[in-house]
Formats: sequence, C-alpha cells, structure tokens
Amino acid sequence: MKRRTLLATGAAAAAAAAFGLPARAQDKTKVGFIYVGPINDGGWTQHHHHSAMEMVEHFGDAVEFVYQESVPEGPDAERAITQMALGGADIIFTTSFGYMDPTINVASKFPNVKFEHATGYKTADNVSVYSARFYEGRAVQGTLAGHMTKTNTIGYIASVPIPEVVRGINSAYLHAKKVNPDVEFKIIWIFEWLNPAKEADAAKALIEQGCDVILQHTDSTAPHAAAKEAGNVYTFGQAADMAEYAPMPRISSIIDEWAPYYIDRVQAVMDGTWTTTNTWDGIGAGMVGIGEISDVVPAEVKAEAEALRDAIAAGEYHPFTGPINKQDGTPWLAEGEVADDGTLAGMNFYIEGVSGDIPS
Repeated sequence: MKRRTLLATGAAAAAAAAFGLPARAQDKTKVGFIYVGPINDGGWTQHHHHSAMEMVEHFGDAVEFVYQESVPEGPDAERAITQMALGGADIIFTTSFGYMDPTINVASKFPNVKFEHATGYKTADNVSVYSARFYEGRAVQGTLAGHMTKTNTIGYIASVPIPEVVRGINSAYLHAKKVNPDVEFKIIWIFEWLNPAKEADAAKALIEQGCDVILQHTDSTAPHAAAKEAGNVYTFGQAADMAEYAPMPRISSIIDEWAPYYIDRVQAVMDGTWTTTNTWDGIGAGMVGIGEISDVVPAEVKAEAEALRDAIAAGEYHPFTGPINKQDGTPWLAEGEVADDGTLAGMNFYIEGVSGDIPS
C-alpha cells in the first residue's frame, strides 16, 4: 500500500531531540498522526484522518500537520514515531492498539513531546490514552441484528483478540439475544485490523453458514460488498458510516467521532495546559455516533433501537447490566448490577451463550 511520510529533518531537529525538545516551525504547533491503515480504507484510519483534517480546518495556519499511513504495529511503528518526534512534532497521535509499547518507548526519549495513544491503557507523564465506548454502539447494532435476522444466525467478523473486540462481541450478542432468544452468533477471527481479502472471505464463509446479518470489527467495506453480492444479507458500517452501501445491505453503523477530542488536546498543547489523561467516552459525549438507520428496518424496530441509543446517551441504561453469566455459566453480574470499567477494560471472557474460544 502507498505510504506517505511528511517529516521534517535537519540539524535543528536533531539538536532539539538531543534535549528532548520538539523542533518548532515558527510559531506553529506541529501535530503528527501515525495510522495503521491507508487514509482511504473506508473505516478506522479514514475516519481518524477525516477527524484530523477537521482539527486542521479548525486551527488553520496555527498548526502544521504531518502524518504517516500504513504503519505496521511493532518495530516499524517505533521507528515511525521516532522519526516524527525527531521531525519536531509537538504532539503525536498514535492511532492503533498495537502502537502502545512503541509509543511509551519513544515518549521516554522525548519528554517534552506530547503523545496521545488510541485504545491503549499505558500512560506516562507525556503520554495520554483515549478510546471510545464502542460497546455502547454494539448494543444498538445487536438490537437491530436480533430483530432483522430471519435465520436466527448472525455472523461477526472479529479482528484482533483484545478486550475492546471481546466487549463488542459480548454487547452485540447480549442485546441481540434480548430481542430474539433464538439467536446464535458465529465468529470468525482474522487477526488483523484491515485485510479486505480476509474480510471478504470471512463474510462469504459466514453467509455459507446461514448468517443473514453480519457485524464486523474490521476496517474495510469488503464485507458489505460480499453481502451485496450474496443478496438478502444485512451489514453494519464500522468506524465510518459506509453509507455507500445503504439502504441495503448496510442498515446502520458505528461512527467514530474523534475531531472534538483532537481539537481539545491540540488546544491544550497551544495553551500549555496539556496534562496526562485517560479518556473513555461514548454515545453521550459524542465520541460514538450511530449512523442513520435504513428504511428497510421496520419503523417499530428503528424506534426501539433509537430509544436504546438515547437511554445509553442519557446514562439511563448501561449495556452490561445484570443478570449476566460468564460463558461457563458462573455468575458475573447480579440482577441490576452494572459492570465496572476495570472489568470492562480488561474483558477476556465471553458471556453465556457465545460459542467458541477467544484466541490466545
């Protein structure tokens, strides 16, 4: 895939790096982004980039914007982040879970550069973390999926086996089961965030297994294309609206709304008020959006899903409210008990009724 790097280098940057200082271009704040996929992936990375561009538009000439796309998680990420810091970035957003340790490692060498890591949990004096409560959106999707399936078999294309993805599966299943007790989930793990070929193959395999609704926690629109070709299969947009596949097969979506956060954090750097934070916001705070529900969904089902969305946003309902058992039947949450954030953040188990094992 095409990789674009917009990085400043030179003696001044090297000298500044030696003292842990960002190299400043005039009075502009230099803002960098590291992306795991291409900026036109149609999902996760594209929406981070879209939000970054909203931030740039907000600040205009006050910021200098740099980014690198399609950076693999691991050693390549550490090199890319280091290069961006050497290039004089004042704040760097690293936008994939697998960038967590590379971000921490680079941050220790550049104490005066601010780092923001998406979906991780490790912080430092100059490292903040941020994520969205995607499981809230999965509850809405699960409600729609449970109503819309005719085969009672729902497919789920899972990416990387981390708590964020496991939470999503559990939330979607729990709410599908609430509206349709006969529902069954079939899960295929592809062990990547973005691989259109694998995503398409997974969708086709799920359709062959009788799934007529497919959810995904992967980044491309390939599952939608496969569902459209098969016909009579519903899908949901992931990270971005993916509205080009509406009204059929895409019937709604989870939309990541990062722009307000990016604007707030860059402003804090400009003001000198930036501090380490741990942000985990959802529908109510506007970080998780629910895409328009297609008219192929019956009016009463649409109203039910929207009411659930609004109740979550208002704090009147939490998607993980007991009674809920773990997969092996042992109690997890008692009647009326709400899951705490610590357990959710480290969720490494399926709830009762979900088949299969979580890959190690």
